[in-house]
Amino acid sequence: MKVIGLKILDDFVNKHSDARGQIGAWISDVTEATWDNPGQIIARYAKASFLSGNRVIFNIKGNRYRLEVKVNYENKIVLVKQIGTHAEYSKWQL
Repeated sequence: MKVIGLKILDDFVNKHSDARGQIGAWISDVTEATWDNPGQIIARYAKASFLSGNRVIFNIKGNRYRLEVKVNYENKIVLVKQIGTHAEYSKWQL
């Protein structure tokens, strides 16, 4: 998969350095993946949440942070929409 929006993640880990390792591992996993459907995501990320419009919420650092992406399965693209603390996530308009 091609990940678009890496600057969002880079900016986030510059403010939340404790997430750097897990974000880096997530990027590595996703760029090596070839997801064709949500089932393939859930097989790797059992706690991922799926929203309408092919949006997925990933828990980062044991649910301390939340990452929202949009997946285009056909074109193999993952677009980073936003990432924030659990408190920030509760204010997102999903």
